[in-house]
Amino acid sequence: MGTFLHGLRARGKKKKRGAGAGRPPGGEQRIAVIGLGRFGSSLATELMARKWDVVGLDESERRVQRHRDLLTHAAVADATDDEVLRQLGVHDFSSAVVAIGSDVEASILVTSNLLEAGVPNVWAKAISRQHGMILERLGAHHVVLPEHEMGERVAHLVTGRMLDFIEFDDDYALVKTVAPSVATGVPLGRTGVRNTYGVTVVGIKRSGQDFTYATAETVIQPGDVIVVTGRTQAVESFAELD
Repeated sequence: MGTFLHGLRARGKKKKRGAGAGRPPGGEQRIAVIGLGRFGSSLATELMARKWDVVGLDESERRVQRHRDLLTHAAVADATDDEVLRQLGVHDFSSAVVAIGSDVEASILVTSNLLEAGVPNVWAKAISRQHGMILERLGAHHVVLPEHEMGERVAHLVTGRMLDFIEFDDDYALVKTVAPSVATGVPLGRTGVRNTYGVTVVGIKRSGQDFTYATAETVIQPGDVIVVTGRTQAVESFAELD
């Protein structure tokens, strides 16, 4: 297995350096989603709603049949076979997502095939941190761990006063929360929130109104919902204030 992964990684890195060369025009809005389980199905249908051309591939005839009328094209295919991908024209796509679930070896093989085909944006789903590390070393441009990331997000919502939480890779987060008293009653520029707590209020929503940008002159009222950005620990601490 170690030799197998080493060989795949070498192939992926070699191809990644030349990815995107000779890309045909008009492929920017075409994407292949490989694996039509819960994650792949949800992703593919959302991309269709955003006016992308989506080709869905899966080895399951039942899954493909279910998606035939939902996607631009759906096909039963073994994406671990690079010749199959070439016949389907996947190498001409601007993006591809490997949404395969529990079959780690298939996930690795498909990712390698896409990188070797020169697809410029390869997204791959990982089911564990170890799986994600392998995909990154292989050369995948983006690796996501949807179950892990959703678990972290829900944990923040369950244990605190946050209404929503999004964390970025570089220890930076965005939080929606009810405004604590330290941020209310006076213009934001005079609250000292940024200097004292290390966070920035970027948006505000008052009951019955839409979200709007926050400025130094904005006066937040008790009960307002605000959007705050900053270092993860800082926004977590700020959201816990009364």
